[in-house]
Amino acid sequence: MTQIELTPAERKAHRADAHHLDPVVMIGGDGLTPAVRQEADAALNAHGLIKIRVLDGERDAREAMFRQLADELNAAPVQHIGKLLVLWRPKPAKERAEDEDRRPGPKDVKVLKYSKRGGQRPEVRVVRVLGNQRLTPGGKVKRVQPKQKSVKKNRAD
Repeated sequence: MTQIELTPAERKAHRADAHHLDPVVMIGGDGLTPAVRQEADAALNAHGLIKIRVLDGERDAREAMFRQLADELNAAPVQHIGKLLVLWRPKPAKERAEDEDRRPGPKDVKVLKYSKRGGQRPEVRVVRVLGNQRLTPGGKVKRVQPKQKSVKKNRAD
């Protein structure tokens, strides 16, 4: 796989975004194991921008790991500073299955009831409105009436 190439402006923006991140993958004395690659791939899928900490090794070895990870995971190498490596890959779009039977969930709505005398605070009530209900302008909850079925359609002639 080829790694993603970034412009200097994109690299700068990703470095700024990665500044506050904590490392999510640690590379120990064993180096780049399949488990490390798998965790880095899962972290890139979940977050898009990750930091990796290399616990030991020389600078040349860390640079080689950095390039190898970027190539194998199809990610853009953003930054290598000390023992920290920063990789970026666009997050894949999440697939959501549409459910035709899905209805709107409950909502909590604040109802204000103003007093007849002007100087007092309005009474605040929180009402839970379900998917088959609506709130009237007066603050009352109306439930949907069951749909009437035709008498003629049910009759067998």
